[in-house]
Amino acid sequence: MSSSKQPPKWRQIADEIAAQINEGYYAPDQRLPSVQAQVAAGKGATATVHRAYQALEAEGLVRMVFGSGTVVLGPGDSPQTVVTGAARLERLRRTGQPLTPGETYVNAQSVIRSCADTEIAALLGVELYDEIVIRSRTFMRGERAITLALNCIHVRALAALPELLDPGPMPKFRHDLYTERTGQQLTAGPQKSAARFAATQELAEFGIDVPPDVPVPVLVLRTVYSDSEGPLEVWEDILRPGMWHASS
Repeated sequence: MSSSKQPPKWRQIADEIAAQINEGYYAPDQRLPSVQAQVAAGKGATATVHRAYQALEAEGLVRMVFGSGTVVLGPGDSPQTVVTGAARLERLRRTGQPLTPGETYVNAQSVIRSCADTEIAALLGVELYDEIVIRSRTFMRGERAITLALNCIHVRALAALPELLDPGPMPKFRHDLYTERTGQQLTAGPQKSAARFAATQELAEFGIDVPPDVPVPVLVLRTVYSDSEGPLEVWEDILRPGMWHASS
């Protein structure tokens, strides 16, 4: 019996439209059919189609403009929303391209460090100050840092993925490599959002210069990935102060 599971309806709609965009059926600056038109065409319920459009926007393929519809972005267009880790993963698996137009990343690092964060330790199921793998990079849009991506990974992943300690890109996404080598599928928990004050090094990474006694709030998006043995990775996206994201 096959263990493959069909993606939810909103994901199927998003994938179909994304393929049409990539094939040129929808050109840059062209408006997609309205949500109501898609519903009338039998694509799905209003909430389902709207969620599909939100996912396409989160992946940097379209821009939803209030009162004007949903417009396809061109190669030189920059999305107004932040592309989160979960959206990057969908984009990478579908197109092989993890970056949106005009986006780059810098300061890629990968190290083994003791986990001094009680919340991360609890999420990974390790003791405080146990060693974990930390991978980080800064995503840029032009000259502006927009997202600090942080991956806190259980050291048991190194048995299957020794490349984790290389900060450079892997031949394919690490979750897919892990599944190929272990036979275990990684599943994502729900993405959770939380606001907190930015750390000094995070403000420096964003290029924001404020007095040390001035609190600057940031939004942190967090997803926990697990295999059959338990939590394996905590993926965090720390968004530039003042930036927002499209929920999907």
